[in-house]
Amino acid sequence: MTISEPPSYELYQIAEAGFSTNNYIYLGIIVLLLLVSAMMSGSESAFFSLRPLDREEIKQENSAKSKLISDLLAKPKELLATILITNNFVNVGVVILSTFILNDFYPPTKDFEIKRFLLEVLGITFILLMTGEVIPKIFAAKNSLRVVRWMVYPLNILRKTPPLSWLKNLLVKGSFFIQKNAKGKTSITTDELEQAIALTKEDNDSEDDHKILEGIVKFGRTEACQIMTPRIEVDAIDISSNFKDVLAFILEAGYSRIPVFQDTQDNVVGILYIKDLLPNLSNLNYLEWSTVIRKPFFIPENKKINDLLQEFKNMKMHMAIVVDEYGGACGIVTLEDILEEIVGDITDEFDDDEIEYSKVDPSTFIFEGRTSLNDLYKVLGIDGLVFENLKGEAETIGGFVVEQAGKILKNKEFIEVENFKIIVESSDKRRVKSIKIQVKSN
Repeated sequence: MTISEPPSYELYQIAEAGFSTNNYIYLGIIVLLLLVSAMMSGSESAFFSLRPLDREEIKQENSAKSKLISDLLAKPKELLATILITNNFVNVGVVILSTFILNDFYPPTKDFEIKRFLLEVLGITFILLMTGEVIPKIFAAKNSLRVVRWMVYPLNILRKTPPLSWLKNLLVKGSFFIQKNAKGKTSITTDELEQAIALTKEDNDSEDDHKILEGIVKFGRTEACQIMTPRIEVDAIDISSNFKDVLAFILEAGYSRIPVFQDTQDNVVGILYIKDLLPNLSNLNYLEWSTVIRKPFFIPENKKINDLLQEFKNMKMHMAIVVDEYGGACGIVTLEDILEEIVGDITDEFDDDEIEYSKVDPSTFIFEGRTSLNDLYKVLGIDGLVFENLKGEAETIGGFVVEQAGKILKNKEFIEVENFKIIVESSDKRRVKSIKIQVKSN
């Protein structure tokens, strides 16, 4: 019959055991492995978060180290495979050596099951995450160029040293095979693109260049109603007008294409191309001018402008009539409107660059409701951040007031935005026509 020793005696034996020489050796190796793990994780973060300016600085150094860094960056898959394989071997080593140490203090018996589980799963995992992942990656992200210069030689040695180099090549070839046979395509959302553009913006970047990039990203989700010229601001010709009045209207409007309506501006029946009238300019009694108008191109309010641009290209057209859910015309969109969403305002010799406003006194201005917010900033000499943070979808002063008030304000009603008092001078049921802005002294 075997007599088992009481648990208290077993605990006494464990306590007496203490740290053996092997355990000190294991602990020292674990510390070294954690250091290597931190270096690998930091390298991953540093190499793959280098800014374009950092890469350019490395190229311009023209030293042996900079050439080696460029060589590593030129083969990102091999670099990543080297880092990941090394890191995984190191982490496995930490886990194995930790198990050896735990065996001396908490043998794999029922009495120590819970303690071993907590130490192995929670304790060791926490140490690996903090010292081997989180802390080094945060440091490397803030000091990427410095870390890259520190780690370039160790990584170059690792990628050429067997068996690590063999495993690296195997992993890279395996990834090529998967990519070659994968049927799906990598997709990225516009929100992710916007975030990427925001993250890569540098202080010395051209503001115009950055706006073009933002315009391209937002291009695919912009609708026609967001960029259209409202019907009330569209210059259109009544089809019943005589030719003499048509010519006078054309000279005053200054456009090469003008919508033609019948009875009301809701009912657009065609587009008049001014070049089609050139053969009959000398005949002021030309009665058949309406026969040369071209068929209009109607689009819904929610038409995406990237699709509209393609249709303009295929149909060789420059103007579309935007209609509402009832079929009535609510505005027009031109090819120029679409392009301006990417490159900004396009002006020509016929555009009036002067901003229409009146200055009552040094702190009081009167604007038309359709004046753009950008023009408002120019007149007031402000950066406009307070308006930009609040404007929502509004692009004009009148739209801004409606956006903030939640309704079309009546005459003499006002809103206040920081040190600006915005008073409605004139409005009707459809829009704000005129606005007075008073700048309060701080």
